Amino acid sequence: MNAMRDEWYPVALFSQLDRRDTMLMGENITVARVGADEAKVTASDGRALPVRLRYGHVWTSLGTPDHELFDIPEAADPERRLVEVGIVRVQCSPLRAVENFLDIAHFPFVHTDILGAEPHTEVANYKVEIREEGDEVWATQVKFYQPQAAKSASGGIDTDYMYRVPAPTCSVLYKSCPPRPGEWDVIALFVQPLTEEVCEVWPWMALFDDTSSMTDLIQFQQMIFLQDRSILENQIPARLPLDPGKEIPTRADMTSIAYRRWLKRHNYTYGAQLVAQ
Repeated sequence: MNAMRDEWYPVALFSQLDRRDTMLMGENITVARVGADEAKVTASDGRALPVRLRYGHVWTSLGTPDHELFDIPEAADPERRLVEVGIVRVQCSPLRAVENFLDIAHFPFVHTDILGAEPHTEVANYKVEIREEGDEVWATQVKFYQPQAAKSASGGIDTDYMYRVPAPTCSVLYKSCPPRPGEWDVIALFVQPLTEEVCEVWPWMALFDDTSSMTDLIQFQQMIFLQDRSILENQIPARLPLDPGKEIPTRADMTSIAYRRWLKRHNYTYGAQLVAQ
């Protein structure tokens, strides 16, 4: 059975939860608030599914995870603003959604004059590794010029990035913080796989920003992801190919290559195309 069944997935924002009927990996589930600080998740056959409340979201699994949900230490920093961006449904593979989040080269063309701009299109060399201790994909030493790196940015800067993939449908981005040089803002993408070709995306952020309103922070991040959605929904094939010969990578795609190899190694194949067609 696909190993992704034993992973943790976001299925609701706890702050907005009363009862939510939704789907996880093709199965109908119900998410409900229980009292002030608890939630329960029930499968369509009446099974009680495991539950975790982290990062403002309700997490569950259809299987039996042998590990806890990954840690984002910055979530416990009292100086940061924790931003629950909401939900966006996307007609694409959940794995495609994560891979797009890892792609630096599309910034000037999809997020023009915000996260990138011509002629600043070159992706400089960076480092990619699978850290065996935590079994996570990491990309470090990433630099890219951005006209508006964050809502708090007042002008174009060369932005430092680090990408982390701690779970098959989640990615955490660390990027230099305009108001606090030397610190990292955190932007995470938590993806709920509804089916192999439809997902719901829950962006979440832990930021140093004392000036922007919560509404502005949410709207800025939603704008960025909605620009991505039009690209994601037109990718062919809809599922993410794990065969290295299916799509031709470039130097800028090193993170994607490592992510696909990592998925294949662990049999994380829900939403993947396994054989070239």
